[in-house]
Amino acid sequence: MRRALLVLMSIVACTMATPQSLLGAAQKCGNCGCASKCSCECECGSSDCAGTVKKIVHVPTYEMQTRTVTRTGYKNEQRTRTYTVNKRVPYVEEKTCNYTVMVPELRKKTVQYCEMKPVWETKSCTYNVCVPYTEQVEQTCTVMVPQWEEKSVTRLVQVPYTEEKVVTCKVNVPYTEEQVQTCTVQVPYYEEVEKTYTVNTYKQEQRQGTHTVTKRVPETTTRTVMVRGGHWKTCAVDNDCDCGGSDCGNGCRGCTRRVWVPTCETKEVPCTTYKCVSEEVPYSYCVNVCVPEQRTCTVKVRKCRAEERQQTIKVCKVRCEERQQTVKVCKYRTEERQCRVKVCKMVPRQQRRTVTVCKMRYEQRTGDYKVCRYVAEQHQKEVQYTVCVPEQRSKTVQVTKYRCEPEERTCEYSVCVPHTYEEEVQVRVCKMVAKEVEVPCSNRCGCREGC
Repeated sequence: MRRALLVLMSIVACTMATPQSLLGAAQKCGNCGCASKCSCECECGSSDCAGTVKKIVHVPTYEMQTRTVTRTGYKNEQRTRTYTVNKRVPYVEEKTCNYTVMVPELRKKTVQYCEMKPVWETKSCTYNVCVPYTEQVEQTCTVMVPQWEEKSVTRLVQVPYTEEKVVTCKVNVPYTEEQVQTCTVQVPYYEEVEKTYTVNTYKQEQRQGTHTVTKRVPETTTRTVMVRGGHWKTCAVDNDCDCGGSDCGNGCRGCTRRVWVPTCETKEVPCTTYKCVSEEVPYSYCVNVCVPEQRTCTVKVRKCRAEERQQTIKVCKVRCEERQQTVKVCKYRTEERQCRVKVCKMVPRQQRRTVTVCKMRYEQRTGDYKVCRYVAEQHQKEVQYTVCVPEQRSKTVQVTKYRCEPEERTCEYSVCVPHTYEEEVQVRVCKMVAKEVEVPCSNRCGCREGC
């Protein structure tokens, strides 16, 4: 930045030196209207100025100079500062708060409601009915009758014909070449390997066990039973009996009857019952025990080894050849031909026909219909409804609050500290050196335009 500023100052100095030389030349030339940078030694408008004039030109010259420049640098310094931090410490505080609860309460009230009761009434009305009837009507109609005619028509027909044309085409001709190819083949071979395997053999063992046997043992007990018995007893009956037997006689006098008199006696009867008795009976049984046994056998294992072999194979390739063949090409030529065509025309014809027409006539009829009319009736009923009654309650809750406690902390931070130092730099300086040159003049004022 400083170097660019110095170069700009040198250019401004050179520019300021140029107008002073121009001012001297203008004073020397007088008021001749020449605004050039040249210097004239003759008067304006004289004929002696037709030759050359002397001109002072400043030529820039550059040279390198050593200058001392003051610069500002920065270096980092570690500093320590102490700051205060407010730390939030929680604590629990009990607080009593009041709240309102809406408690539902059932109440009863008597309401009046209106019930619409239907009442049916019979009414009569007169209405019009459209009754259909048919009539025979004669109509005149126009019928289109087809009529065929023959016409001669000239048509253009495309007649095919064939031409033979020789066509050159490219044909892929296959041919085979023999190539020797090296390939890797997996050749199988067998190796005998000893293999150990486990065989389960079965062995019979005699074992002792017990099983429970239930036996029925007879037991004689005495049982008290009720025995029903009885005997026949002869008893006299009254005269008005209705036995109807042969022993009664005519008047049933001195009639007797045998009656069974039941008795109930208690007897001790011996009774034999069977009681179940369980016994543990030992017995022997055979068990097949599985015993693992290690055995060794020789097994042939198939393996493969890689071998490189050469084989001659035939490779099919294709080469392109040009061949000529004669092809038949189908073309068409247009010919005019005459043909007869049947043309159908529709000719109108008048005909009469009898048509059955359906017509309608109006008739008045009377009918009954039922009309439903609703009559309002007032009723009362008792209904229950729920009302939410506010109730004040209180409860104790634990509230967590925070208090701020100051705490001092120390931290390190970096600061950029500025400092100045001097440095020698090479500066390119532009100087303007005056140089006198001769320039030819051709104007009447003694100066050449644009010099």
